[in-house]
Amino acid sequence: MKFNDGYWLDKEQYIIETPKEVYESVKEKDENNNDSIKAYATYKEWNERGDTLNVGNTTMKITSPMDDVIGVRLTHFDIDDNNPKYDLVYANKVNSIVNIDNGEVDGQGAGTKPGNANLTSGNLSVDIPLHDTFRMSFKFKNKKGEINEITASELNAQGSIDDLSTGSMYPGSVSGAQMSFQDAISSGMKLNRPKHFMREMLNIDIDTKIYGTGERFTPFVKNGQSVDIINKDGGTGSEQSYKNIPFYLACKPGSGNNEGIYYGVFVNHSQPVSFEFASENVQRVQFSTEGEHLEYYVIAGNSAKDVLGKFNKLTGGGTLPPAWTFGLWLSTSFTTDYSEKTVMKFINGMEERDLPLDVFHFDCFWMKGFEWSNFQWDKEAFPDPEGLLTRLHKKNLKICVWINPYIAQKSPLFKEGVKNNYFIKHEDGTPWQWDLWQAGNAYVDFTNPDAVNWYKEKLRALLKMGVDCFKTDFGERIPMHDVKFFDGSNPQGSHNFYTKLYNEAVYDVLKEEKGEKEAVVFARSATVGSQRMPIHWGGDNVSNYTSMADTLRGGLSFLVSGFNFWSHDIGGFEENTPADLYKRWTQFGLLSSHSRYHGNIQYRVPWLFDEEAVNVTRKFTKLKVHMMPYLYSQAKKAVELGIPLMRPMFLEFPNDPNTYNIDLQYMLGENLLVAPVFNKEGKVRFYLPKGEWTRLVMDEGMEKSIQSNGEWFEEKHSFMSLPLFVREGRNIEMDDSLKQASDFKES
Repeated sequence: MKFNDGYWLDKEQYIIETPKEVYESVKEKDENNNDSIKAYATYKEWNERGDTLNVGNTTMKITSPMDDVIGVRLTHFDIDDNNPKYDLVYANKVNSIVNIDNGEVDGQGAGTKPGNANLTSGNLSVDIPLHDTFRMSFKFKNKKGEINEITASELNAQGSIDDLSTGSMYPGSVSGAQMSFQDAISSGMKLNRPKHFMREMLNIDIDTKIYGTGERFTPFVKNGQSVDIINKDGGTGSEQSYKNIPFYLACKPGSGNNEGIYYGVFVNHSQPVSFEFASENVQRVQFSTEGEHLEYYVIAGNSAKDVLGKFNKLTGGGTLPPAWTFGLWLSTSFTTDYSEKTVMKFINGMEERDLPLDVFHFDCFWMKGFEWSNFQWDKEAFPDPEGLLTRLHKKNLKICVWINPYIAQKSPLFKEGVKNNYFIKHEDGTPWQWDLWQAGNAYVDFTNPDAVNWYKEKLRALLKMGVDCFKTDFGERIPMHDVKFFDGSNPQGSHNFYTKLYNEAVYDVLKEEKGEKEAVVFARSATVGSQRMPIHWGGDNVSNYTSMADTLRGGLSFLVSGFNFWSHDIGGFEENTPADLYKRWTQFGLLSSHSRYHGNIQYRVPWLFDEEAVNVTRKFTKLKVHMMPYLYSQAKKAVELGIPLMRPMFLEFPNDPNTYNIDLQYMLGENLLVAPVFNKEGKVRFYLPKGEWTRLVMDEGMEKSIQSNGEWFEEKHSFMSLPLFVREGRNIEMDDSLKQASDFKES
């Protein structure tokens, strides 16, 4: 959200007040009994006692939840916004030290000698001058012992902002014009308070690149972009995102003997947050949110991996999915016609063609149309669901079924939900409904414990029938206006938070019925902490090469936002997929964290495309299954460290500046480089960092190894090959005896 008119002026509709100096600071204990700082910053310099009148303050609370992480809470008016709170995990012991020198003041309380407040957490520290020009500086001591300022909040960067287009700072506004309190009172005008925002702007250094904010399909490097953190169902071809995370990763690449600078900023608000990444002010990252306070955490480390790991742990850490989830998932597709006969034809066809399959997914129409969700099998298409699931289990398959958190008016569950107050309501107490997606959709209110238990019981019946996991679709179009939640929480904050409550309910019942090691969802929407409930997929992409590239870009952005695992619809979701695209996307999909064939109007079994598609599927599915010892060990390590399994190049090569803009290739684990092919002709341009790289697959006539000095290469590959390289001195553990991913067992 942009408040300024160029570099010097504010937009006319905004009144922006900013801290000019900190006049007092005290040492306190936080709720975890760690040392913290409370500081008071006034909106004008204090030179005499009269400067304490008719002026606002920002109260600053500085804390540390874990080493190398410093939290800042800026408060204007101390009003609870009633937003849902993310579950943050604080370290048992934090190496934090607070030192405060309040300087000296004259008889009127004005500063005569500057002081300083400092909090040091691990190797990260924050300094705030007292009785001097406002500035808040964050410094980090790297592994060489060098201390660098990584970012700072300068004078006039913070803001307490009123939007006069929505009211006035004072009672009795007329078209936004200000009127004195006395005149307003004497005229009998009513208070018309405007919307209020809190803002922070943090410096970014030369050559610093910004990443993250969740799954974004815009350019991978976020510099120059405006990003609003609000979950929306907008597909993969727009600036909207299903998975919004108010976190950015800032990297200044290292080179040679010079250490890079790496830090992240997490804005701890469930309500929408607006970011301006070197856009409104090209030297800064700005973030703001509506309300009277703003809370954020600066997270520093010796590498981007280090920063991501700390953020991942702060927000709950990740969860290792079961081995079978890493194999191939096959879907019925969405609007295609399917029944038990179709399903068995697909599954038997995969078996007959020696195509390893681990999971079969039933999409929406396993239930009757107009009744989603009713959690009942359509008996016309599936007359014996229990028997069908038993037969599929005998083929060593896991079963996934589609669900969402909305209940259509025609569903038998609708009246039950209305009667028991299980749905989100309008402010007048009637159920919040609309006709988008299903006629008369109502929304399950997961802030109501009884509604959660009701929803879980419907799923529990399916699990007892033989279902193994759920595709938790939707959860983004949650109303924010004229809406009331059971727990009274602010609808602005409940919007993004909804996906956590929804997926948590599903994940919990899976743990209860299947055990913690077997619980897994296949989720589209996400928020902070959702990495605890894997897996997530990229949503509704389009069947063309551009969308395939956008999908990868969005996945990498998501994975540097605190998540470990990610998947996507192989072949694209919308439209029909040409055979060449299907084969290229198959390579990419089976060299991703998780792999699923899915579509909208077209079946995605390979023999419906051409015989070569069958061969490509067989080769790359078997390759992934045989790589399970490597993949699973890397997945386990990724969860332990809090980093993604599938990762952008710069995470592995931090001292190679060439890797920081690359978003069309990636590392799968720490040893394997993948460069998907994004065209029918098989032409591909890719970058190999310095060292020797050995091919894992190749066309006839290609050299097995390439010695690179940090170079770009251009090649042409058949559909049976792509640039897939093992890093110098590394190994890819294989087991050619495995028939399915589920066969893998840790030794």
